[in-house]
Amino acid sequence: MTLLLKLSQLIDWLNERVGKGAFWLVLIMTVISAGNATVRFTVDYSSNGLLEIQWYLFAAIFLLCAPYTLQKNEHVRIDVLSGKLSPRGLAIIDIIGTLFFLLPMVIAVLWLSLPLIAESYKINEMSANAGGLIRWPVKILLPIGFTLLALQGISELIKRLAFLAGMIEDPNAKKKEPTPEEQLAAAIAAAKAQEAK
Repeated sequence: MTLLLKLSQLIDWLNERVGKGAFWLVLIMTVISAGNATVRFTVDYSSNGLLEIQWYLFAAIFLLCAPYTLQKNEHVRIDVLSGKLSPRGLAIIDIIGTLFFLLPMVIAVLWLSLPLIAESYKINEMSANAGGLIRWPVKILLPIGFTLLALQGISELIKRLAFLAGMIEDPNAKKKEPTPEEQLAAAIAAAKAQEAK
């Protein structure tokens, strides 16, 4: 089990790096969106390529951050049910959900998407819109994102099993850290207090 926990840590490290790296895509997408809107309203020009790159970046953000979201236990849960379960009960639900829902869904998406991606690459599929972009680069995000999600699912499965075996602390336990909003409020209050001196 120790070797599996090391594998889990490696997967967590990988998905944390990918997820945090994908955060920068939000900035890039915002700059492109603002630039495209500014050009459209100032000189009455628009580009389908710029619109499509925004969609591509959004797809990348969604697909590459999903494993990170699962790792941080910030994915959607049915709180009415999960809030009433003990930590062990929640770990068992997570194991069942991973084995019977998450991993089969990921395998199905990978199985069904690979032929579509191969065909798109083979024919160098282009957007139907004038000035649009090639399609296979965005389609290749599907197997990348879902493979990372499968790996994170395996990591979460390892952690839940290790918790049930008493080897690690509860992976579902929320750390008592201030939220980013609370950190910002504290920083503003500290700055005001510093100015008042």
